[in-house]
Amino acid sequence: MPPQESLLDAPQARRLPVTVSITRRVDSTRLPDVTRWVQSGVNIANTYEGFLGSGWVRAGHDSDEWHMLYRFADAAALDVWEGSEDRAAWLFDGRELVELARVERRTGIEGWFDQPQDAVAGEPDPLDVGARPIPVAPPRWKQAVTIWLGFFPLSLLFTFLVTTFIPFWHQLWIPATVLITTLCLTPTMTYLLLPFVTRLLHPWLQRPRRR
Repeated sequence: MPPQESLLDAPQARRLPVTVSITRRVDSTRLPDVTRWVQSGVNIANTYEGFLGSGWVRAGHDSDEWHMLYRFADAAALDVWEGSEDRAAWLFDGRELVELARVERRTGIEGWFDQPQDAVAGEPDPLDVGARPIPVAPPRWKQAVTIWLGFFPLSLLFTFLVTTFIPFWHQLWIPATVLITTLCLTPTMTYLLLPFVTRLLHPWLQRPRRR
């Protein structure tokens, strides 16, 4: 599955950390072998530059679905790992143990929709039946609605303030007004409004999709 689109330009997106979420169906009769295979992949990836960590959990005690997550410092480091012979050999070794079900990449603006408590820190026990599955990103249209709900009132307020207190605002050079506007609104959206709106809409954003 190709990387999901980002609102950031390509050069900037490639410098952001990339999280890969993978859902695999495993052979439930060979759980010890699967566990060893997954851990061996973590050990190999840990030797590659830019590897930030990984983890995996089972969806439930009787489930054959495992949710696996790993993170690299940027897209270039991830590409090195995904194109390596070590990874290819590791995947070949596990061909009879697991079956790939879904792959997702998260970079840039989609990181705002991740739950902080679900970030990987170390390697959780793959046999922890109480662990929750790794959440997937909300649908793209929900992300767009969330961003708009933050951007519209902020843009409206900014326009009201500048036109009220700077009467000659619309007489300025258009590139200058756009530059000032984006310099003011981008950090406000990133650090204040968007985190607030995503927390406010969290139940709706994470609501399971209807089949």
